[in-house]
Amino acid sequence: MIVGHQLQKHFQLGDQYVHALKQVSLEIPAGQFIAIMGPSGSGKSTLLYLLGGLDRPNDGGILIDGRRIDMMNDEELAQFRREMVGFIFQAFHLVPTMTALENVALPGVFAGLPRDARERRATKLLGALGMGERLDHRPSQLSGGQQQRVAIARALFNNPPIIMGDEPTGALDSKTGQTVMELLRYLCKQRGKTVIVVTHDPNVAAYADRMLHLRDGQIVEDQTRVVSPDTPSMLGAKVDDDKMA
Repeated sequence: MIVGHQLQKHFQLGDQYVHALKQVSLEIPAGQFIAIMGPSGSGKSTLLYLLGGLDRPNDGGILIDGRRIDMMNDEELAQFRREMVGFIFQAFHLVPTMTALENVALPGVFAGLPRDARERRATKLLGALGMGERLDHRPSQLSGGQQQRVAIARALFNNPPIIMGDEPTGALDSKTGQTVMELLRYLCKQRGKTVIVVTHDPNVAAYADRMLHLRDGQIVEDQTRVVSPDTPSMLGAKVDDDKMA
């Protein structure tokens, strides 16, 4: 599904030249759940943004689903992101003037879905994440955890084959965070999604099949893990009822 070859990324910060990534190569098969870990400044978020098409490498290539995204123009890259990747960030990036329902349904506007269809799908996703009674609330009327659940529902709206999260549970209490990670694991194992999560939390990383450890812009450990067998997920079943489509 994803191949990164000799990826390099550097920034100019004042008089400093920062090498965020140094010739990083990796392969991620479809349907794998990966946690990217490392200390602050190790390059883990930079790697995620390159793989998701949110930033471009200074050198190296990225092949996703047979396509070289590092060679796409801005319009092609925007379409790729819209069709292929659902992003979940610690900062929610919700539109403040829109309700929870409207925020989640927003990708459907760009996809040209009729209003009834996109609102029906958004309602089911929000209901599955425990937000069924907050459909008409704007972000300022929601707690941090509630805003994150809205952002997660929006990321899942287009049924993307790849889900990427940058500290996706960072603003959530432990119970809600566990619910979100169970959902992501369900979507990976039962629906075949490729899930990549940047985290500093070992409890979050414990849901992954594989852990990449970065330090100073390089992969220093690539560990495949044996995760306990999955148990049925009522939350996953609720989302699956809509078949994410």
